[in-house]
Amino acid sequence: MVPWNTIDTVLLDMDGTLLDLRFDTYFWTEHVPKRYAETYGMTVDEAKARLYPRMYELEGTMDWYCVDFWTEELGLDIGRLKEEVDHLIAVFPYVTAFLDTVRAAGKRAVLVTNAHHKSLNLKMDRTALGGHLDAVVCSHDLGLPKEEAPFWERLQEVEAYTPERTLLVDDNLAVLRSAQAYGIAHLRAVLRPDTGMPPREVTDFPAIQSFRELLPA
Repeated sequence: MVPWNTIDTVLLDMDGTLLDLRFDTYFWTEHVPKRYAETYGMTVDEAKARLYPRMYELEGTMDWYCVDFWTEELGLDIGRLKEEVDHLIAVFPYVTAFLDTVRAAGKRAVLVTNAHHKSLNLKMDRTALGGHLDAVVCSHDLGLPKEEAPFWERLQEVEAYTPERTLLVDDNLAVLRSAQAYGIAHLRAVLRPDTGMPPREVTDFPAIQSFRELLPA
């Protein structure tokens, strides 16, 4: 149970939290290698062997989340390629009900994402989630990914909040650990960020199957 009487601000991740991570998983592990193979005249397996190590090397950095970086790095229009599979973008059940209920209860609902602006804009356009949020903060505007603890201090410059009275919901355990180090008191992980995969085992933080479990009474 969330002690809603002690919470003023709800910070929410996007990919794998509000939105099914299936889109991003498929895009990076299948669609990009396919288009890379077609562009450079190799098999898909050869493309994966070339791309995956580079992706893993940069995971959790600003470059990893940057559409412009990968466009230059791979010689592919990553923004356009995302539009080719945008039918996979999906909002998890109970998300909009949760956001509307939280805001009606006087809490501030803020999307805080590592997604690049081009990805963010595409997903907001396809889902219309923006109308259910009080604010959207992109880590690219702050110059740090959420995995780095100083991000949460920098967030205060654009979205003032009291860590002791804040709930963060995120599927990324490294992000949750950095928020915990900063002092954010109420943390929830997501057990199944990608519906194409089975639920994970999460032991470090309380975790939810869906936002129905967090709905204020």
